[in-house]
Amino acid sequence: MVVLLLLNWAGIKRYLKFFGPAWLVMLADMDASSTIGAAETGAIFKYGLIWFMLLLIIPLYLIQEVSGRIGVATEKGLGEVIREHYPRRTALFLTVPMVLTDVVTYTVEYLGIAIGVELLGLPILISLPIFYIFHILIVTHRKYGTTEMVLVGVSSVLIISFIATLIVRGIKPYNPVFISASPDFLFILAVNVGAVIMPFMLFFQTSATAEKIIHVRSKNAETHENEINKSENESRFKKTAMKSMRFETLFGAIVSEMLMIIVEMTMSGVTPTTDFASVSELSGALSIIAGAFSPYLFGIGLIGAAFLALVVISLGSAWGLVEVLGLKRDRATFVYIVESFPALIVALVLPMTMLINAVLTLLVLFVFVLIGPAIVMGLLARKKSLMKNFYLSGKGELAYWLSVMFVVSFGILAIL
Repeated sequence: MVVLLLLNWAGIKRYLKFFGPAWLVMLADMDASSTIGAAETGAIFKYGLIWFMLLLIIPLYLIQEVSGRIGVATEKGLGEVIREHYPRRTALFLTVPMVLTDVVTYTVEYLGIAIGVELLGLPILISLPIFYIFHILIVTHRKYGTTEMVLVGVSSVLIISFIATLIVRGIKPYNPVFISASPDFLFILAVNVGAVIMPFMLFFQTSATAEKIIHVRSKNAETHENEINKSENESRFKKTAMKSMRFETLFGAIVSEMLMIIVEMTMSGVTPTTDFASVSELSGALSIIAGAFSPYLFGIGLIGAAFLALVVISLGSAWGLVEVLGLKRDRATFVYIVESFPALIVALVLPMTMLINAVLTLLVLFVFVLIGPAIVMGLLARKKSLMKNFYLSGKGELAYWLSVMFVVSFGILAIL
């Protein structure tokens, strides 16, 4: 028994070497905009969309798995792979959806910070530029590790608060399955799709997975192997990395959606005065455990979640752009500044009463922004010359394209 446990632990340790990229991107997926989207879902439809959030685990996993698969197979970022396998003009054309992805995603996160700042009672015109400067300093000075740990801790306070509120309030006898053809219902479906499958996640997971594999291989290089075993060890190494990525992606997809469901269930206690709840109405949902401090708890949690997403987005998005352009990654600083500045301006000029609706609308836009990167990923993943033994084919390829079509269809329904 002891020997079996030791063998299992040794196997687990091999997989844990690759742990990180998929899990981090799923944590960033539960950002301020996703929290707001799930909160609005609960405020309007109570438990009615639990069935849909559980269903979204499938396309979330299948689409992110292909992103990680490309990273494992090529050990390169998505932008670099695009540059190497398409003509220069085509590669440059494909930067358009990438840049659009970056700007829209930054805007959503800065709007989330603006909502958090409003709840704290701080002046937005002063606070948001300060957060912008912090964001640029962190990503340019590469203080990722420390920042991520702090922000994960801060943003997890909000999640813990939702869980505690749900426990105290208890589960209500609401129907978890609600279906309607009303415009509000279709709009919220698209909001949840956009909140769950974000374009920046594709670029980040590919690049970060590739970086992790290169890092692990460099560590393993300290153990010298003879030439006969190198090919066999490399094959085993790649298979272990792929299995680890798949498990981590699936686990992250499940956890991410369960957190969305918890937020939805918690917010079912809010009764919006109109079709959509206001910032103050949403923040009051935590009053059962925080009392008068509920807005502050909600605000700090939103800011932490949004800022964590900003850091992760910066890694994935700027990497993708500089890779396509063939630039070194130290040139990404200019990209960070230029792409996030319009997002800052939008968050500064929008009236407070429009912040929630702006976030929800941009989440729907995410569904359409996803089309470009998703198509490119699918075409790359089916190239056997590129992907070797990990190319996408058969049932796997069919499942991927059906997932992309499923996601996009809800965006189309929302605007019809």
